[in-house]
Amino acid sequence: MLANVQQRTIEPVITGAVAQGTLIHTDEYGIYARLPAWGYQHKTVCHGRGEYARDEDGDGFCEVHVNTMEGLWSLLRSWLRPHRGVSQEKLPAYLAFFEVVHNARRRGKALLATLIGALVA
Repeated sequence: MLANVQQRTIEPVITGAVAQGTLIHTDEYGIYARLPAWGYQHKTVCHGRGEYARDEDGDGFCEVHVNTMEGLWSLLRSWLRPHRGVSQEKLPAYLAFFEVVHNARRRGKALLATLIGALVA
């Protein structure tokens, strides 16, 4: 979570977590315009024009989209809904727990071991 979302505040977050040269898909929000200058490949979809996915090579598969991230946010909102609101102070803890559960879902019964390992580390 960033208190002030600007290019100068997102640059260290992105460069600290994403390998140089990575292809990043975003919506058309202007804050992402400098991604190529920071060493990343960048493709966008324009939600403002009703574009949510684009097939660039005509093979029937939409290569450019942000649907995976949109779906993740939808899951997070549904997961938080029973809590009837979460304070901004506690939101990072909820997000961290959601991230661990989401990433561990492929491990099946190993979720408990993953959670314990995260707590002990």
